[in-house]
Amino acid sequence: MSNISYRRVGIIGTGRVARALALALAPHSAEPLLLWGRTPATLQAMATNIGHAAHAEDLSALMQGCDLIAIAVSDDAMGDIVADLVDGPMGSAPPLLFHVSGRSGVSLLEPLRAKGAATAAIHPAMTFTGDAPTEVQRMAGARFAVTGSSVQAAQGAHRLVALLGGVAVDISEAHRALYHAALCHAANHLVTLIAGACHALEAAGADDPLALLAPLVRAATDNSLTKGFAALSGPLLRGDGETIATHLAALSKDCPALSPAYRAMATATLDELERDGRDVAALRALFA
Repeated sequence: MSNISYRRVGIIGTGRVARALALALAPHSAEPLLLWGRTPATLQAMATNIGHAAHAEDLSALMQGCDLIAIAVSDDAMGDIVADLVDGPMGSAPPLLFHVSGRSGVSLLEPLRAKGAATAAIHPAMTFTGDAPTEVQRMAGARFAVTGSSVQAAQGAHRLVALLGGVAVDISEAHRALYHAALCHAANHLVTLIAGACHALEAAGADDPLALLAPLVRAATDNSLTKGFAALSGPLLRGDGETIATHLAALSKDCPALSPAYRAMATATLDELERDGRDVAALRALFA
């Protein structure tokens, strides 16, 4: 059975996401992928690594020759790319044109939709490190946030995600920022949380805080992703106010920089416990 799904795929950008998408989509493009980027040497190296690819001299070549176009550039560069694409002629068969930004929806592609393209925002909810072959494998089973400018565009986006082995999750235009905030809260703030815990462990005399934390944090993360809030353990769940009081005193004395974050996360945990029907009034008094 043939893998060909598109006449020709165009990729705009040469960064991590662009390289992974290009590698994943190359087998599904009848003609060699058409690549465009601002740095010729990087573009040529990307085309060579993929094999089934060529680089375009300008963006108009993509608009005229491709039936699928991915914009994989930074949010700040998106406006200029859209403006350049709108200025060029479109081929006889308007393409499905999408960007991979998490924050943005389809409104910034409106000039291209008005010109006839089907437009969508398709954000892979995963981290890209620059190892394109591994990332192609990780796309299988990954979730992709999809926002289409029309029913047809959303359907095309779903087909593309399925082709990559992913699972499409529809996010409305109005909720794209909320969606992205949730991802950043889970992934980025986790890094900050662990860094704060390391500072406290160093102050306590631990010489390798990351090694000390690793088994605990990995188990907590795995349990959280399996059980949700039901994975919670520790003194707040047990209602152990005396232990919490000693934490607050120790942080105030030996690691005051961590105290605001600890208090904020403890308060958020109490909020969740209260939503579950727990009486947390005595614990809340500790944070007054």
